Amino acid sequence: QAQLVESGGGLVQPGGSLRLSCAASGSIFSIMGWYRQAPGKQRELVASITSSGMANYADSVKGRFTISRDNAKNTVYLQMNSLKPEDTAVYYCNGYRLGRSSWGQGTQVTVSS
Repeated sequence: QAQLVESGGGLVQPGGSLRLSCAASGSIFSIMGWYRQAPGKQRELVASITSSGMANYADSVKGRFTISRDNAKNTVYLQMNSLKPEDTAVYYCNGYRLGRSSWGQGTQVTVSS
């Protein structure tokens, strides 16, 4: 049974930074990514990365967020800089392998002064 455990969320002021981590166990995922869901909105892709390191970003976070992956630790990271209030959401880690998706429990990120 695959498991994904996120950490690193919290409260930060606008313009600040946070780093999210997601440790995977039970499976090696070909693609890992971060999604977010704000209140009243649909869950959206923030960034994803393949096992070879190819990254993809939502337009809203390009130039501010960086996704990275440590295959040896089976962990994916999301470095978030220049945070804005509209980045406030629950952030979910996702792992994809052989047609199946696994999700973490989510971590809250709140950007507010």
